Amino acid sequence: MAVRHELKSNMFPLLERLEFKIMHSLRFLSMLLLTLVTAAHVSAQQPNDSAQQPNDSAQQPNIILMFVDDLGYGDLGCYGNQQHETPNIDRLAAEGQRWTSFYASGATCVPSRRGLMTGRHPSLMGRVNLVESRNDLMPAVLKQHGYATAMLGKWHLAGYPKDFTSSPMHPLECGFDQHLGTPGSNDVPAPEGKKQTREVFDGCDKFTFQIPLIQGRKVIEFPANQELFTARYTKQAVSWIKEERDQPFFLYLAHNMPHAPVFASGKFQGRSRGGRYGDVIEEVDWSVGQVMKAVEDAGIAKETLMVFTSDNGPWTMFGPHGGTAKPLRGEKGTSWEGGYRVPAIFHWPGKIKPATINGMAANLDLHSTFIKLATGQQASPQIVKQRGYISCDLTNSLLNAGATPRKQWYYNSGGAIAFRSGPYKIHLSTKDRSSNPDTRAREPLVQHKTPLLFHLEDDISESEDLSANAPEKVLLLRKEMKAFLAADSN
Repeated sequence: MAVRHELKSNMFPLLERLEFKIMHSLRFLSMLLLTLVTAAHVSAQQPNDSAQQPNDSAQQPNIILMFVDDLGYGDLGCYGNQQHETPNIDRLAAEGQRWTSFYASGATCVPSRRGLMTGRHPSLMGRVNLVESRNDLMPAVLKQHGYATAMLGKWHLAGYPKDFTSSPMHPLECGFDQHLGTPGSNDVPAPEGKKQTREVFDGCDKFTFQIPLIQGRKVIEFPANQELFTARYTKQAVSWIKEERDQPFFLYLAHNMPHAPVFASGKFQGRSRGGRYGDVIEEVDWSVGQVMKAVEDAGIAKETLMVFTSDNGPWTMFGPHGGTAKPLRGEKGTSWEGGYRVPAIFHWPGKIKPATINGMAANLDLHSTFIKLATGQQASPQIVKQRGYISCDLTNSLLNAGATPRKQWYYNSGGAIAFRSGPYKIHLSTKDRSSNPDTRAREPLVQHKTPLLFHLEDDISESEDLSANAPEKVLLLRKEMKAFLAADSN
């Protein structure tokens, strides 16, 4: 179905395509006129009134966030991979900013998504009831400021509720107008009497893990065909981008893949030099290309910010079902760089100049960044004062090539704790993987009486422990970490 739809869309008659572009041009002119009139009206209001208005600027962008699951730092061509063909993502990077020190909020699925949607560090926010702060989630704030919103793919913001369709944390309760996807990961629940082990992944098919596909609040397929996840979300994304609307939009395209077990649709199977996992990566790359084409065909490329990143590092321990973080050390579920540091690409023609950015940032920084772009203002005081809100506005770095505002990062994955300040990083405790892939028993932690010390700019692979020769640096970072936790957990 996805292939036939693509061929059909590429065969529009010339006049129909011309009419489509004219309609989008008229829509843009109408939005511009409305914006100018609104700006004149808002300028006459009191400050407290104007603070509640949408960003009165013709540059208020559409935002497309492509968020993939368990993609490794070393899985893309533009990050050095030689096996996976990723021409569309590579083009996105070549035309935009490619960040080399961008962190997920957590080294596993739920913490990373909590940080993304709240702007709050998941290890600092404590046991909070997200229902009470739903209106402060990223999509809800954007919707309050005039955005149309859609969520396609994996949600997994608040675990895996038994009745997702009526959950108070359903995407439709959190600021999204439309929704198509799964409640959580594509390996939950496991087949009866089994666990998510390498053996089960090796022998499973597209229906072994019985996952519901939900549209709005209705289960439309159970069990869902996992081979079609990427194609179905992509088709829906392209259709949604092409909709006529008189407002900017936020599209959250959160692919289930390449989380184990990995599946690609028929035309991508057996295609990649990277095996089964490579097939999945190359279909994700195709999806990115389809989204880029839809934006270009709609004539809205210069009004659209596209962001591509991953929720955490790869599940390398599952062999052909997982990716690679090389040259980083570690993987998903660890505090090594491979657990947290992920690909991140920002693309906005005419606004973001092509560059490689080595400064530090995290996906929770997208919260304040998107709010600033959408409203022209910083996040509201009620949001900023929330426990653990450490989201940094990246707009100066994106639009003006300014220095990145983030200078520190705190890692805590299942008790594996580390802290980074500038180029230096200490590990107080470590583990090599999230669990045993054959039994899923918890991986033991190694506590370090003297924290390990690494200089990440000189040693990205965290291979040379400098602690013995730099005890003063270890002590300084421990003090900085203590101050960081005290300041940002109030």
